[in-house]
Amino acid sequence: MVTGGAGFLGSHVCDRLIAEGKQVYCVDNLMSGRRANIAHLRSSPGFTLIEADVTDSLPDIEVDEIWSLACPASPPCYQRDPVHTLMTSVMGMKRCLDLARKTGARVFQASTSEVYGDPEVHPQVESYRGYVSSVGPRACYDEGKRAAETLCFDYQRSYGVDIRVARIFNTYGPRMSPHDGRVVSNFIVHALLGEPLEIYGNGAQTRSFCFVDDLVDGFFRLMRSSGNLAGPVNLGNPGEFTMQELAQLVLEMTGSNSPVISCPLPVDDPRQRCPDIGLATALLDWKPKVSLREGLRATIESFQNELWLEPRAVEHLS
Repeated sequence: MVTGGAGFLGSHVCDRLIAEGKQVYCVDNLMSGRRANIAHLRSSPGFTLIEADVTDSLPDIEVDEIWSLACPASPPCYQRDPVHTLMTSVMGMKRCLDLARKTGARVFQASTSEVYGDPEVHPQVESYRGYVSSVGPRACYDEGKRAAETLCFDYQRSYGVDIRVARIFNTYGPRMSPHDGRVVSNFIVHALLGEPLEIYGNGAQTRSFCFVDDLVDGFFRLMRSSGNLAGPVNLGNPGEFTMQELAQLVLEMTGSNSPVISCPLPVDDPRQRCPDIGLATALLDWKPKVSLREGLRATIESFQNELWLEPRAVEHLS
């Protein structure tokens, strides 16, 4: 069972499970997930879409793996209905864990680097407890994911539920929505449409960007690892870029003449975000392979197709 299976990451997980010959139940309320992400899977006899909201219930199905990926992950999406976002993380996690307790399934929790907040430790290691505001506009997501982690480990200690917790750092790639609202999609879509690229503050804040194929490989290595490797484990690309650097690279690769403008810094926006992936490397033999330029090339092409744009600046994409 993949909750949030029609989402950006969830649909890629469904792809790999179907390729393995698994019977996959994709549970999604389609609030931020998209039918287009799973359209190619609908004809597969191993794939079933169940339209349901994890805050209400989960189907009572015998499964051996539960992949918990149901929650909007971009600020514009999760701030649209912050109460539902929080409940999706907390109640959705509890329902997954209750089903796992009943069926004996292993549970994968897609947690987030947002649990570190605006970090005072750099790069962030799993032992760092974070610097998070519990009352700001981002708290519905940050605190929801932190509570979901707590539930995972309490169910492990109390009931012996087999858990795997991954802390995901900024990820991008094909199947992101053009309206996703995170920086990579914003920059690419605006550049392709000739609209201004908006940089918050002075653009010196940093992020590390992991291509979706690399991330999903990390997911499966963690989920299928032997022994009691519950985590949490950081999964992300330790290559660090400023927002200014990302904007210039997107403009170069799209051949766009879009201007870059400065906007006020959002409340609680982290100044630095970069994973220490020593644990993932040591225990999972995992590290990202796709460079930012290579990953952006695939992402730009995907957005061009989705926006029905004629390919331009072919020399930059070849």
